[in-house]
Amino acid sequence: MRKSDSTGNKLRLYEILASALIFAILIAWALALGLSAGDRELTAAQKRQYAVAKVTDVLADNASPDTWTEGRRIGQQLLEIEVLTGVFKGEVLEATNFLSAYANVDAKLGSKVIVRLDTDEAGEPYVVSVPAYNRAPILLGLALIFAALLVIIGRKKGIMALIGLIYTLACIWFIQVPMILRGAEPIFVSIVIVALTTAASLLFLTGLSRKTLCAVLGCVCGVGVAGVFAAVSGSISQLNGFNLPEAEDLVLRATQDTIRISGLLVSGILVASLGAVMDVAMSISSSCWELRRLNPGLPKAALFRSGMNIGRDAMGTMANTLILAFAGASLNTLLLFRIYGYPMIQIFNSDAMAVELIRGIAGSIGIILTVPLVAALSSALMPPVKLKTGKSGK
Repeated sequence: MRKSDSTGNKLRLYEILASALIFAILIAWALALGLSAGDRELTAAQKRQYAVAKVTDVLADNASPDTWTEGRRIGQQLLEIEVLTGVFKGEVLEATNFLSAYANVDAKLGSKVIVRLDTDEAGEPYVVSVPAYNRAPILLGLALIFAALLVIIGRKKGIMALIGLIYTLACIWFIQVPMILRGAEPIFVSIVIVALTTAASLLFLTGLSRKTLCAVLGCVCGVGVAGVFAAVSGSISQLNGFNLPEAEDLVLRATQDTIRISGLLVSGILVASLGAVMDVAMSISSSCWELRRLNPGLPKAALFRSGMNIGRDAMGTMANTLILAFAGASLNTLLLFRIYGYPMIQIFNSDAMAVELIRGIAGSIGIILTVPLVAALSSALMPPVKLKTGKSGK
């Protein structure tokens, strides 16, 4: 028993060391990318000054409800605000707040808002605009509730899942985005990020085991299949990153940053499908591992069939999840199609609809093909164990 405990402790130590090494590589990589951008000219957005401010008085308010915008107040306000953060903290300033149907920060006494500041020729600050409410405390509170529920219900697994999620977001923000901005091929970068985040997330969650290996390999292959399908479909249908809604802004920015825009469509699909594919891969791998543990002599073919049966149940729900996620994201576009009465031939051939269809179908195909991939890997890497049977009479 002590030997088993010692082996388990050593294995856990290796897992911790491996995780620390991965984090060290990530931090070094991110720092290298950040330092290489140190001599770049600041953008117009970076030169702007924003601060949190509190409305201390509403000096004038001529806004009134508008029937066209479901009662949103349209007009302008004259506010007295106190700057709460930044270099001008403590300053009390006046701000003209314009309320429209789209930019509508309807301030009240005591409201906390985000203000854009600038300075005049004498160096005195003034308020340029009031672009948004201060939503950071609410969003942070929601994130803390999510993290707390994950830890309370998931316990140790929940903590590991949270670490894996943070790692994934860090990889995307500090490695994937900077590398694409520096001219790296988006598809290649996304494949590397998918492999890194999948391996790290599942390692944190389940530790070093054949179960983890099967899930990682199956997930990376499944996401890769989704990417290949999206690339081929995009090439045949003449769709790429230039057909995305943000393409115009990216083209303007690409004059300073050598962004390879054409690969952004497939890159986004790789990242978007990762979560669903990882879920299916881990579900099948864990189930096969448990079946092998409970029935060590189960033949490979039987284990493969069991993995397929389990995967079929997960496959339908996760494919629906992915399709509905993309449908929800394009709901406004669908509404506009119906409002303007576009004919079906125009709807299905439009860039917006075609892009969303390829996103949803490519991700779903990745999920579908992950099922046999992980089932086959599990049956191959979790072989049956021959049980020793004692001779009768002894």
